[in-house]
Amino acid sequence: MAFIPEEELNQIRQQANIVDVIGRYLQVHRKGKDFAAVCPFHDDHDPSLSISPDKQIYKCFVCGAGGNVFTFIQNYENVSFPEAVKKVADLIGYQLSVDIEKSIQEQVDPHKQKLYEILDETIQFSMYQMDTPLGVKQKEYLDKRGIDKDIRKKFEIGYNPNGDVLVQFLIAKGFEANDLVNCNVVRTSANGLHDVFTDRIMFPIHDMKGNPIGFSARSIDPDNPSKYINTNDTELFHKSNIVYNAHRASMPARREGRVLVTEGVTDVIAFAKVGVDNVVCTLGTSCTKEQIDILKSLSMKIVFCYDGDRAGQAATFRACKMAQYAGCDVSIIENKSLMDPDEILKQYGKEALVDFSKREMNWMEFVISYLKDRYNLQSYNEKKEFAKKAMEEVNALHDDFDKEHFTKVISDLTGFELKAEKQQVAVVQTHRVVAKKFKNGTISAEELILGLMMRYSAACQRFEQSLGYLTDPVRNGVAMLVVDARRKSDIFDAGSLIDLCESKEQKDLIAKLVTSEEFEMPYDQEIFDGAVRKVLISVKISQADALKEQLRMPMNTEGREIILNKYQSCLIELRRYIDEEKNS
Repeated sequence: MAFIPEEELNQIRQQANIVDVIGRYLQVHRKGKDFAAVCPFHDDHDPSLSISPDKQIYKCFVCGAGGNVFTFIQNYENVSFPEAVKKVADLIGYQLSVDIEKSIQEQVDPHKQKLYEILDETIQFSMYQMDTPLGVKQKEYLDKRGIDKDIRKKFEIGYNPNGDVLVQFLIAKGFEANDLVNCNVVRTSANGLHDVFTDRIMFPIHDMKGNPIGFSARSIDPDNPSKYINTNDTELFHKSNIVYNAHRASMPARREGRVLVTEGVTDVIAFAKVGVDNVVCTLGTSCTKEQIDILKSLSMKIVFCYDGDRAGQAATFRACKMAQYAGCDVSIIENKSLMDPDEILKQYGKEALVDFSKREMNWMEFVISYLKDRYNLQSYNEKKEFAKKAMEEVNALHDDFDKEHFTKVISDLTGFELKAEKQQVAVVQTHRVVAKKFKNGTISAEELILGLMMRYSAACQRFEQSLGYLTDPVRNGVAMLVVDARRKSDIFDAGSLIDLCESKEQKDLIAKLVTSEEFEMPYDQEIFDGAVRKVLISVKISQADALKEQLRMPMNTEGREIILNKYQSCLIELRRYIDEEKNS
């Protein structure tokens, strides 16, 4: 990564008016001493993005996005930090001392860069061939499917003709045969080099940064048994790690607050034709954990739109379970027609497909519908299995209203008297009672500590003396940054601190804290110490829980005595903190 001197970062940030910069991308209007705009990072209708010219910070109070002028451009344009700095510098006419573009190019592995170049040349060559006499049939086929010139250009769709013309072109461009084979656009045989995707329509596939990494290629020959083939695994292309169109859908997904997941490339294109751009596909129904991670990076709300046939619904069930396990909010597009998006568009028109994209079912609605199709509810044994499977999902719900509602739905369907499991809350040990009391208080306590540390040197010193750490990795990372910054200077600059953050979560947290009312409160050591005490209580609760679990494991008498002594000491310390809390 390009090294930009800290002095230059500070100068650019101080000279750039964050309101003016954001105003180049969004319509902003004054709101008191600050400014507001519609947030581009979620589906916002009322302006919820607050922009503070005094602090040079923006913060969305709905989705939590926040940061400084560099962060905004980095997230809005989906570029690296050095690229965002350069864009801001260009806007204010600041001449950087480093060549960002050259530095970024130098970062790329030269071998991988060569492979990217080969794939890019393949894309340009195939796009050109689509408009030659060799591609007439393929072009006519796409036109009939409604894939016109604009859509072909947007998705860089091309054609690889017969006759090994691509390998001849690439060799003539000076590329090495081994590199062509490593990209899987060329294969070797006893007769020499041959095109892998001969006589196929080419749909390029890119990584999250927009680098070309492979192809999905379609034959329109009715006698060809393989309608679609994809690039084999290569240095760049691993199907299990790929979400098609993720690089284009990134910003639309953030704006809409959801990402729509389909099975195939043509599904994505069908939605694009009607202006629905927050759509990706998993190149089939075998969704992987790696793909879920990519989808999660696009949006925490994942809407699955796999085919309505039996295989598609089974894949939806599996993928939703994986997404839920990853902490995502999931829903499903109801598809009883068994038609794919392209067929819906062709038969019923644009409005029907747009309406279809909004027809969301929640998880339990889908589960009941899915299981009903797999069990014969006229058979007692199958009805019993249906009820068991469905209630497993009900009992995993966190919302009591949903639990009660869907238990009644399943009871009505089966005729069984069913009851959802109640949440088990053990209040046996003293530290368990306290855990319940302080569970949510720890978060606010640690945020209060951080806010005061950023505002006052005395709070930072007190933190180092009395605590020295926070329980959450994100908050603790910010605390360490604040401590380090305070050691260097008594003047706190939120914008400068944001540039030192390692993650988006840290940047969002700083923006949240400096725009909160608590940030303006005067320093009171008693209040600060009370927040520290809450954190210590939380820590002792966790330690007591861990020791208690150890005591349940088999061990020798000496080991058990050691753990028991630690457990008892921990409870004594916990009781001391609780008494201090009561007396404060």
